[in-house]
Amino acid sequence: MSTRIGLFYGSTTGNTEAAAELIKANLNQFTVDLFDIADTELTLTENYEFLIFGISTWEYGGLQDDWESRWESLAQQDFSGKIVAIFGQGDQVGYDEWFQDGIGILHDKLTEQGATAIGYWPNSGYHFTKSKGLSENGSEFLGLSLDDDNQPELTEQRIDDWCQEIAAVLQELACETA
Repeated sequence: MSTRIGLFYGSTTGNTEAAAELIKANLNQFTVDLFDIADTELTLTENYEFLIFGISTWEYGGLQDDWESRWESLAQQDFSGKIVAIFGQGDQVGYDEWFQDGIGILHDKLTEQGATAIGYWPNSGYHFTKSKGLSENGSEFLGLSLDDDNQPELTEQRIDDWCQEIAAVLQELACETA
């Protein structure tokens, strides 16, 4: 399959980077180009029809530093016609009122700019108070939710399952355009 995916992530502690690498490995039937946004211009997203973004939520609902520094650049881009999926890292115990806010903030920005989002994830199995990363009805996250601080043993299986869903959607889209 000739589908190319641009996978852009920001990582401070290495957890989001490790997840990005696992996602790339799981989507090995596609060409996945991996970019750390700390040293990558987000204008490179223009080269891809399908994008995956990795973000973590910091402290009281803040964006990870690399995302914060690239936010203005992101806000100037047109994502019309782009298919996007988001994964996020968060701490549901220490920051239960802001768990996965980064997913929601990024999701809203991308969809405001024309992107079509896929890869929503059930919110079962998590224990938190509030999140901007939930769908309107609260039943699912607006992307894959990971918590390597409190549930590291679930990360690999969650990524495997999510990547199967992403791959199925991409294969369906490829068939529709063929």
